[in-house]
Amino acid sequence: MKSTTRPSDFWLGGRRISEAASLALLVPFAVVLLIAFILPLATLLHESLFEPAFNTANYARAFAEPVYVRVMGRTLRVAVFVTVAALLLGYPLALAMSRAKGLALTLLAAAVVLPLWTSVLVRTYAWIVLLQRNGLINQALTSLGIVDAPAKLLYTEGAVVLAMAHVLLPFMVLPIYSALRGIPEDYAKAALMLGASRWSTFREVTWPLSLPGVASGCLMVFLLALGFFVTPALVGGPQQMMVATLISQQVREMLNWPFAGALVGILLAFVLALTLAFNRFIRIERFVGTRT
Repeated sequence: MKSTTRPSDFWLGGRRISEAASLALLVPFAVVLLIAFILPLATLLHESLFEPAFNTANYARAFAEPVYVRVMGRTLRVAVFVTVAALLLGYPLALAMSRAKGLALTLLAAAVVLPLWTSVLVRTYAWIVLLQRNGLINQALTSLGIVDAPAKLLYTEGAVVLAMAHVLLPFMVLPIYSALRGIPEDYAKAALMLGASRWSTFREVTWPLSLPGVASGCLMVFLLALGFFVTPALVGGPQQMMVATLISQQVREMLNWPFAGALVGILLAFVLALTLAFNRFIRIERFVGTRT
């Protein structure tokens, strides 16, 4: 008997629904996205270019004044450092999760997922308690005799990187864990049986096959770090201002909406360019993989 299922059909609860019905289910989300995100963003970008007439003065100002160039450079630098720190901390954790079973896997997964249920504000204030002048870390360093006076740990770029890496760590761990779980165990066993060491097995088998997860995690963490607001504002202070904090300052204190829109446009253009480049890289990698 010939099947009547069409490629455009979808299944929900064991029942087939048409493509038109499935698109209708997306209407509420599309309306919310349009009202809450696309329209405000389009309005802000319009003001950055057409206030009062078409001009690019706001965009030129962002690159002409050294203070704004430093803020954008700091934002890129911090985003890179956060991504590297999250990768160095997250890959071993994801590898341990992929090899764990039973209770150990449950505990590791809970350690990764539970922080996502905690407010970013709460986690940021926890770092302030740890890093402040009379915080737990300075007390420990002083009591051990490592330093004579409390060190300046808070309101530094290192504090921002450390706190942001902790907050964004789950977004690095979960994609890598998914990629590692998809690698058959027979591959590593075969390499070990053929005489490869554990390090060679990891370098030649596990690491290359986990690269899609690594790339996805790095892209996600990097893009989130570019627009992060709460943690840099509280842990870094005015001395470590990033683009998101600068945009907030222009809107709330300076009431300069056109310039804030220009900053948003620059950030958005960079994010779109990076995403398109990443998409192209992944497609090339898959193409090469199928040919070899």
